[in-house]
Amino acid sequence: LLGLIYKLATMKKIMKPGRVVILLAGRRAGKKAVIVKQFDEGKKGKAFPHALVAGVERAPLKVAKKMSKKKIQRRSTLKPFVKIVNYNHILPTRFLVTGEFAAKEGSELKTVVTEDKYSNKESRKNLKKEVKAIFTERYNAPEPDNEKQPAVDFFFKKLRF
Repeated sequence: LLGLIYKLATMKKIMKPGRVVILLAGRRAGKKAVIVKQFDEGKKGKAFPHALVAGVERAPLKVAKKMSKKKIQRRSTLKPFVKIVNYNHILPTRFLVTGEFAAKEGSELKTVVTEDKYSNKESRKNLKKEVKAIFTERYNAPEPDNEKQPAVDFFFKKLRF
């Protein structure tokens, strides 16, 4: 019993900002998201552990070289979402994103997605537009081949199973 208590006390927390997760329940089940902020102990209105996530509801489609610019533009669009999710309803993956995606202090996503903006219905619409701009910019301007990030590639691909 003492060993189990020690093991639980020393376990690393994996639900950290920047972790790519898969949502398991609700309308967006099977969709990928990035943890922006985590609440391990819960808070006053929600007494359970939860996380504020930003994700891709509709992933971009494949494009080919022979397609027109207009078609490539249309197929490269994505639809974002921002949501507060219970830890029981998310599956963490091995991927951690970095750069403007990673919700480290001072990063773009961390400053854009906040609880205050999410709580207000009018500001939530603008929040989605800002998140879409960040995701689209990251998708359209990938890293050079020598600095390829498998986490970002995984994030923008449709989940197949």
